[in-house]
Formats: sequence, structure tokens, C-alpha cells
Amino acid sequence: MNTLVYSSHEFDIPFLEKEAKNKHQLTFTKQALNLSTVNLAQGFEAIALFSNDNPCKEVLEKLHQFGVKFIALRSVGFDHVDLDESKTLGIKVANVPEYSPYAIAEHGVAMLMMLNRKLYEAQLLIQLQDFRLDTLVGFDLNKKKIGIIGTGKIGLVFAKIMNGFGCEILAYDPVQINNSDELNITYTSLEQLLKESDIVSLNCPLNTSTKKLLSEPQFEIMKKGAILINTARGGVICTESLLKYLENGHLGGACLDVFENEKGLYFFDHRNTIIKDQLFVRLRNLKNVVLTSHQAFLTNEALTGIAQTTISNLSQWEKEGISSNDLN
Repeated sequence: MNTLVYSSHEFDIPFLEKEAKNKHQLTFTKQALNLSTVNLAQGFEAIALFSNDNPCKEVLEKLHQFGVKFIALRSVGFDHVDLDESKTLGIKVANVPEYSPYAIAEHGVAMLMMLNRKLYEAQLLIQLQDFRLDTLVGFDLNKKKIGIIGTGKIGLVFAKIMNGFGCEILAYDPVQINNSDELNITYTSLEQLLKESDIVSLNCPLNTSTKKLLSEPQFEIMKKGAILINTARGGVICTESLLKYLENGHLGGACLDVFENEKGLYFFDHRNTIIKDQLFVRLRNLKNVVLTSHQAFLTNEALTGIAQTTISNLSQWEKEGISSNDLN
């Protein structure tokens, strides 16, 4: 199938090329899909999109006019796609429902350890040949209460890792797993989780029920000194509220792989520009915040899984007109 890959990056092109060899013809563009770039899709039967592409209603109408029949998402999330409009236009959309949950969970743990044990600051001091330890005090994770919001595959892997540290696991999820006792998980209300947890990890999808799930009322009841980890989606939290409780000292810190306004910011080189998003600038300037630019998924295993499922979706569409991962 002749496919245009929007928002292609040096980190994912080799994986996609390997999986598509002798199966599909891929054309890569670094540009993101939007109204200005939708014309690039003329002559293609399918397109492959990333999380920062914008297949809104107007764009989908253009794609339909150009004869595009399939949209393969290279992501789990699909909240950026107008699925109702794509269905009306007869454009099939499929996602990558899962890849390596270990990549995401392990990255969350890595950020937590970096923040807690002051590893970034320690490295800076080493370079300055300042070997004093006065500013590098952290805390044991052992016996701390970990609150996990969302116990899908990523949340469960995170829980297993935290069990290894000897933590007590609280969880909140409308759908509870059957073997929670085996994993040392105690389900509770969101309010109780926030009140009791020393560390809160967001591992839920972004949808209508989770958008700004954590805002001022939730941060207000969180345990003083608690640390927030977000490897889910930026829109699950209200960044303005988070900043308020970080800056007033109520929260101990935050580890954020995602950002509410990351579209157009993350995945691009901004070294020669001034970033005007003041929420981002304020977050970046806080010493008790660790930021990474949506890289939690960036492992060989995860990239292989994304590529395999993306190409599999194209192959299923080509052979059967339907994919097992169709969303609409």
C-alpha cells in the first residue's frame, strides 16, 4: 500500500522501513499533518500519523477528496482524531493499542529516582568539582505509599517495579484487575489515594472523563511534599494548578514526560527560538521538576512494536479492508 508517513523522525524511520520491506511503499515527510500540509497526501491511499498531527474535520475532508482511505496512527492515543467525521467519510482509522509497557513504566521510575536522589544536580556539582553533599539529600522509597491512577498494562508494570522497592500500592481505576492482591494493590477512591500517597503516578488515557482529572481541588488535598509523575498525557492535569502547588511548596516535585501544550513544541528543534509558552518556562525553571520531551516510549522494543503494529494495520486493510485495531 502506498503510504505517506507524516511527522517522521530519525528515531522511527529505520524501524518502519524494516517492517515495511517488500510489503508497502512508504514515503516519509518530517512535516506534521495540518491544513497547510494536507496537500502532500494527494496520490496516497493511506497515511501514517504521530501524536502531534492534526486530523481535524477540515483536514479529514481534504484527505477524503484526495482519495485517502486509511489512517494508521503510530500511537496508543487517538483523542486528536475526529473519529465521527472519519467514519462519516469512510476513512478507516487504527491505532497501536499497546507496545512496550515497560518502556513507559521504567521511564517514570527513572525520572522519580532522578528527582528524589538529586542526580542531575549531583552531576553538575561533579563537573564543578564540588563534592559536598549538603543539597543532595533524598528519601528511601521503601515503605512509601504509591498511588497509581490507571491500572492498565503500564500501570501494572509500574506497580510491580514499586513492589520491588517495598512500597505500599494504592490504585484508582473504574476497572479493577482480578489479581490485585497478588500485586499488593489496594483499590481506593481517587480522593483517598491523593490524600495518602507520597508519590502519585498517572498511567491513564486522556478522554472526556480524565481531561484535567487533577486540578486545583485535587492538588489541594494531596499529601504535603508528595511527588507527581505523569507519563500519560499532558491534558490529564491542569498545568496552571500544578504550578501553583509546586511554587507554594505544597507539592514536593513533579516528573513530567508530557505537557499540556506540547503539540508543536516537543519533537522539534527550538534551539534558535524563544519559547513563549510561560507555563512551560515556569515548569522548566523549577528545581523540583524533571521534564522530558515525551520520550518515555523511546526504546528499541517499543519502537519495534509500534512499527510492527502500524505495518500490520496497513497489511490487514490491504488484504481484508478491515484491521483488528480499527477505531471507527
